[in-house]
Amino acid sequence: MESERLKAILESLLLAADGPVSADRLKSVLDEIPRKEITDALGELRQEYERTGRGLRLAEVANGYQLRTPSEHAEFVRRLTAVKPARMSRANLETLAIIAYKQPVTRAEIEDIRGVNVDGVVSTLLDRRLIRIVARKDVAGKPFLYGTTREFLEAFNLKDLGSLPTLREMEDMTQVLREQGLDGPEAGGDGGEDADPDRIGGEEAGEGDEPLAGVEDGPPGDEREPD
Repeated sequence: MESERLKAILESLLLAADGPVSADRLKSVLDEIPRKEITDALGELRQEYERTGRGLRLAEVANGYQLRTPSEHAEFVRRLTAVKPARMSRANLETLAIIAYKQPVTRAEIEDIRGVNVDGVVSTLLDRRLIRIVARKDVAGKPFLYGTTREFLEAFNLKDLGSLPTLREMEDMTQVLREQGLDGPEAGGDGGEDADPDRIGGEEAGEGDEPLAGVEDGPPGDEREPD
């Protein structure tokens, strides 16, 4: 297939998708096109967007490709969508970091590291679909094991878990969020929430890009602990 036509088709597919699309899924749609030809075309698209200063960027997030708006347009996009910047409390950030780096991890193991009860924080992270229950640990009581979700990768603009920053970089990122007032007030103790608990995404959650769409295959973090 002619290169420009392939890039135009890929652009349409990514715009129509409701989240990051893997190269394998694109290959299943374009079954007559070799996978390498598809990934090469995606690379060309990414370079074209960046070189020409277009209003889109092609990002590799959550093991797939997604069209996003550049960080310098974030304020205008927020005006259109009327969505306030997402905020997370310090407790949420610290607990999420522990789960990201230690997963799979139990609630008791998280509490051993933080030194405080994390019931409320874990529930909040489950509700925001940033973490999920992945299994039960084979010990007495069979406690739940927690891990991160695809939404976590999207929110923090990560290609995969191998793209996680170092612990030092995570500390620096957390400090920046605090300085910008994005870690929210610690109202009501360790699990205190802020005024915008329902959404993670956009400039404050990743490197500045606001996704055009949601999660491709439905939320993977839909499990909840039984009452």
